[in-house]
Amino acid sequence: MVVDVDICGLKVGDRHPVHIMGVMNLSRESFYKGSVVKGDALLDVAQKMIDEGATILDLGARSTWPLADPISREEERNRLLPALDALAGNVDAVISVDTMFSDLAEAALNKGADVINDVSGFAIDEKMVDVVADFSCPTVVMASKKVPGDVLGMDEVMQSLANILQISEDKGIDTDRVILDPAIGKWIPEKIPMYDFETFDRFERLKTFNKPILAALSRKSCIGEVLDKPAEDRLYGSLAATAIAVQKGAHIIRTHDVAPTLDAVKVAAAIRGNPPVEIDGEREVQMLEIADPDDSVRLMQSLGVTSTGAQIMKNKTVMFNLLVKNVTTTEALIIKQEILARGGDAALERNAVSHETEKTDLVVMGTLLQLKKLAEKLQGQARGLPKIAEMIDAVLREYNDIEYRYQ
Repeated sequence: MVVDVDICGLKVGDRHPVHIMGVMNLSRESFYKGSVVKGDALLDVAQKMIDEGATILDLGARSTWPLADPISREEERNRLLPALDALAGNVDAVISVDTMFSDLAEAALNKGADVINDVSGFAIDEKMVDVVADFSCPTVVMASKKVPGDVLGMDEVMQSLANILQISEDKGIDTDRVILDPAIGKWIPEKIPMYDFETFDRFERLKTFNKPILAALSRKSCIGEVLDKPAEDRLYGSLAATAIAVQKGAHIIRTHDVAPTLDAVKVAAAIRGNPPVEIDGEREVQMLEIADPDDSVRLMQSLGVTSTGAQIMKNKTVMFNLLVKNVTTTEALIIKQEILARGGDAALERNAVSHETEKTDLVVMGTLLQLKKLAEKLQGQARGLPKIAEMIDAVLREYNDIEYRYQ
């Protein structure tokens, strides 16, 4: 279950260095004008990025910024293909092409491109998945449903990527070389910053797919919202977000700023450490980090567990610790008794056990299922236990409430 794949000669995965994808924009419509590369500077810019540590160059000729002036597909072709001619064979890096259209992807691959980066996740051009399958090339797919980035919240990100992986598998694509992008940024008007904040906060959920993960967050609007600064002044905010994404599992960082980003990546990767896993021949034991019950369903089904069985077990897969403060000793002991009866546990001070103190705090430990069952039981008890039950239910709801947590 540890990610360890070869992407055009690059070792990508949990035990390999995080790779830097340098952004090379040929589109003057891009939201960050400092990223636009003029044709006569193309090779110099590419070589500078490689010298600074980029192992992948992402070449795009159409701005995917929602407010950008639209261009024709022919204009995209006229910008993209000559640039590929200039780069192919002249730079020591993997060349990725950022396009949503199958005919341009095919032409780019024939001219030496290595990777296709489709921000629509195969949604705009249904033939794109066929091109990727025919060329057996690695591909970056961004979480999308009907248009690029139209996913609101991490649940929709996860479902979208699961659907894209299923489409890829049905076409015979090696999904180990499908690189997942969770669609950070204001891709549609409804996507306000709190959805991106949740994606950053719960980025580790993507690890349950066991696929390479790309974070394209450089100078994005959610960073500008926090800092109240334009794109050209968002570098430091981008570096902070980069460190979080790497610490939570990103394998590739797409950036406009290679050298400073590489520094942030190196420090964050050192702090992240290696995943706990032991392999002996065909046997393997790995520590899983499941943060959401729905992710456990996806994981169990990938192992052949029935849908019914996975649904029954999902609320048993995530452990929570709740601090309950300033309750009576009697209430605390009842809570401990009831959570023990449901397979969980509770810790409280020794003097409370012997009734030598009137009030106490306690830590209640249990799975989501055990804590919900505890709250149900406490609702029918005396004293202040029904109110404590309401508070437990409220905290469990708040854990998954995007507006509560991020607005």
